Amino acid sequence: MSTLPDKLVIAISSRALFNLNDSHRVFEEQGLNAFSRYQVERENDILEKGDAFPLVQKFLKINKLLGGEPRVEVILLSRNSADTGLRIFNSIEHYGLDITRAAFCNGESPYRYIGPFGCDLFLSADGLDVRRALEQGVAAATLVAGGGHEQQEDVLRFAFDGDAVIFSDEAEQVYKRDGLAAFTEVERASAQKPLGGGPFKGFLEALHKLQAEFEPDACPLRTALVTARSAPAHERVIRTLRAWDIRVDESVFLGGLPKGAFLRAFGADVFFDDQPAHCASAAEHVATGHVPHGIANIET
Repeated sequence: MSTLPDKLVIAISSRALFNLNDSHRVFEEQGLNAFSRYQVERENDILEKGDAFPLVQKFLKINKLLGGEPRVEVILLSRNSADTGLRIFNSIEHYGLDITRAAFCNGESPYRYIGPFGCDLFLSADGLDVRRALEQGVAAATLVAGGGHEQQEDVLRFAFDGDAVIFSDEAEQVYKRDGLAAFTEVERASAQKPLGGGPFKGFLEALHKLQAEFEPDACPLRTALVTARSAPAHERVIRTLRAWDIRVDESVFLGGLPKGAFLRAFGADVFFDDQPAHCASAAEHVATGHVPHGIANIET
């Protein structure tokens, strides 16, 4: 949880917030010095919005709705230097984003500042940084480039896969090892036993607490569980959330159907899943974060 008093804190990389494809290509092909020159020469050119921009914009609007001391904060973590980062802050100012805290690391990974800032969620375009954040116990995801569409309404909608994201991957391990029939039998027999928590349990708890500050019919946050599970494996999930005292607004049990169309119907601003294939499919419909956690992400 955040060390900034009473705040829900999202850390985001500059490449997730803005479209830095051109400058990143310069960095990869020509090195850090050429990248620095490229950014400085264009520091007054406003960057295009990145995959996570709409999410951040909606997230920051929550402070205006609540009034008083800000309850949410976005922190920028960047491999840029402070010098080359001037273009990023110019773009932040241009779009009117209330982002004031940042760490610029001049080519090195910024993940080590996630803990000191007390971040609840880290979104990045760099998979290695995301894995390191998860190792620190922070909910983290790699944003997958795709054809996601910006959602126009003001309500901020988070969608989550279940196993290895909200929950531990203990059930998924059974499925991978022994198949669907064994998975179904184990889940039926364990229906009364809550699942362990996954990397996004704490973030979901924080969202739930923030939702409680609004009247139910005026809440700007909405959550959904979108899972490949089906009956009878649904019961353990429902009872686990009940044991944790966490409310999820919508639960969709797909029984293996593709998730993309359902995520778009929900209007997700971002969807988190542990399986790369599911992320690639979902990214055609909504902004998607790959959570490199659990048995589906063990290299063989």
